[in-house]
Parts: sequence; structure tokens; C-alpha cells
Amino acid sequence: MNNKMSRELISYLVAGIMTTLVNFLIYYVLIFFGIEYKAANTTAFLISVIFAFFINKKYVFLSNKESTKEFMKFFTGRIFTYVLDIGTMMVLVELLGVSLYSAKIWANAVVMVSNYLLSKFWIFK
Repeated sequence: MNNKMSRELISYLVAGIMTTLVNFLIYYVLIFFGIEYKAANTTAFLISVIFAFFINKKYVFLSNKESTKEFMKFFTGRIFTYVLDIGTMMVLVELLGVSLYSAKIWANAVVMVSNYLLSKFWIFK
């Protein structure tokens, strides 16, 4: 693995942890206040996508391209991973009886891998 790829993966991991913390914090606060889990998950998703775009653009993929086009691609890619996220949550919570908190962790693992691949090979290529 070359230095550029190594730096990128480490930066992506740090950005992913920060984005996940933003996502979890918003989700858990909304759940605490009685918001239904799908609405809480959707709200957390929207806020964390905006956060993730800027941190990935600037610090992970070092992109200097025009932001509007990249943001549209980023958001489009994130809609795909949102479907994975909410679908995983629904299967785990409603079909398998997994707790709201555990389901969120499992769903985020699936989403993180998908987001990296989309960002690397489509959005910020």
C-alpha cells in the first residue's frame, strides 16, 4: 500500500468515526426524546451527510473541484446507502427483534463500507 492510499484510508477512518459520532449522537438524542426510530434515523442521516461531505472533500479525498456537482453526486450516493441503512434497521428491529441501539451499530457498519467505495470510485475520483 502506497503512502497516498495509506493516508487516505486513515483519514477516511477518522472522518468516518467523526461522522458516525455525529450520526449516533443525533439518533440517540432523538430516540431519548421519544422520536420514532425511522424518523430519528432519517434526521441523523441528513445532518451527518452534510457533515461527511465537507470533511471527506477537504480532508480525505483532498478535492478542489466545484462543490455543487460533487455534493449532488455525494448526496445521490448517500441516498443509496440510506436505503441500505434504513432497510438494515427495519430488518434488524422489526423482523429480528434487535434493539434500536444494536441495530444502529450494525447498520452503520454496512453503510461505512458502502460509503467509502462510492466516495473513492465515483464521487471524489
